[in-house]
Amino acid sequence: MLLSIVTQYVLGKHCMPRRTELLSWQDVDQLIMHLVPQFNQEFDCMVVITRGGIIPGGWLCEALDVQEVMTASVDFPFEMEIDTAKLLAWPRFVQFPDDDRLKGRQVLIVDDVWGSGRTITAVRSRIAAAGGFPYTCVLHFNPYRSIFPSARPDYFAATTDAYIIYPWEVEQDADAILLDDPQG
Repeated sequence: MLLSIVTQYVLGKHCMPRRTELLSWQDVDQLIMHLVPQFNQEFDCMVVITRGGIIPGGWLCEALDVQEVMTASVDFPFEMEIDTAKLLAWPRFVQFPDDDRLKGRQVLIVDDVWGSGRTITAVRSRIAAAGGFPYTCVLHFNPYRSIFPSARPDYFAATTDAYIIYPWEVEQDADAILLDDPQG
């Protein structure tokens, strides 16, 4: 069952409402099943973005019979998250496949959500620079947060304006999350 609540968050000095959705494993399964028919080609390999893309990537590599799965880990300094004017900072690739594993190949890039778009766009650009042919895929696309107004994922299951909490992110019971009670 998809659970939606309204919370508050502070952005600078302004308090704005933020819709939050807590997804179940069944919700994620439905999103994956919505994605699979969209693919009209085969992929030579998959690059999953850590950490959010690992679980959807696992489901998709099974559904699409992609045998070669690699990971990309990208870091943006924490300070950049706070200062929205610095969202265009250069990424640091903590882990990334070698160029020779990407060159000339159809590569499906998987992450859980396209929020600002920074991470998946950085991965797509690096794969293209290596000579690969990248295609982006996410469960949720948030066009309202994206800093790339003319860009969007090649494949996505749903469009949202909410902050999504996936079942693999839940470390405490749902009531504690909904009540914002860190003690559970």
